[in-house]
Amino acid sequence: MRLGLQLPSFTYPGGPAAIRGTLTEIGQAAEDAGLDSLWVMDHWFQVPDGTWGGPEQPMLEAYTTLGFLAQATTRIALGPLVAGVIYREPGALIKTATTLDVIAGGRTYLGLGAGWYEREAHGLGFPFPPRAERFEWLEETLQIAQRMFAGDRSPFEGSHYRLAEPINLPPPLSAPRPRIMIGGNGPRRTMGLVARYGDACNILAPDPGESRRLVDTIHRLCEADGRDPAEVETTSLLEADLRPGRMRPADLVAAIRAQASEGIQHVIVNLPDAHQLDQIRTLGRLVLPEVAGLVAA
Repeated sequence: MRLGLQLPSFTYPGGPAAIRGTLTEIGQAAEDAGLDSLWVMDHWFQVPDGTWGGPEQPMLEAYTTLGFLAQATTRIALGPLVAGVIYREPGALIKTATTLDVIAGGRTYLGLGAGWYEREAHGLGFPFPPRAERFEWLEETLQIAQRMFAGDRSPFEGSHYRLAEPINLPPPLSAPRPRIMIGGNGPRRTMGLVARYGDACNILAPDPGESRRLVDTIHRLCEADGRDPAEVETTSLLEADLRPGRMRPADLVAAIRAQASEGIQHVIVNLPDAHQLDQIRTLGRLVLPEVAGLVAA
């Protein structure tokens, strides 16, 4: 079992002027705690729920933030969870992801998804076609990512994107490429894309039994395509709240054990107040030793 941390909020004591120093402390604390991965959401407005506060709360652009965290850390894997294909043209997105991989020394994921936050898209002028078309964009972006990461300069002619000369230099340092993660819980279209193109999946806040069903679906689809299911890393995102009176470390350990029993190899947790570094230290001291030896069933 691998354990990662996602930073869903940038509302820190001290306001915007404190963000730079706080992010440095969080990244270094996550490495010191022995965590495997560090992620940020790819949103431009804060998400609209009761936990995070919606668009009036601070939100940083994902790849600028990841580039900063690459400099602040040395070992931990970095990535967006996940980059919405509606926000960037695919050639620019793959070039951006490759740049991050180079400056991070080859320790990145490229998380991709179809995008869902309509208010954010309309608010900043991003296109937001119907869901079926967004998934078409996602599949073509996955195809382009595989080609550009591999150094294939041949023209790409898709239904939505046309790249005449997709040069990508310098190439990524990750071998054989930055790990392509596909996020979402859709049992048909999303899991089909994972089986066809993905190096990893991410299942968002799964209900009991949901991870098992989706992992089994991925494995079945891989086998039908003649692909070894072991090539796909299975990950899930869990909400964790280690503030006093909320979730105990033992509760989080139990939740991670349940995910391992459903076939998950890498659990990523949201912490509402990651700037309270004791919570990250608790992950390293009381949670990670209890789950590191788990093997996905």
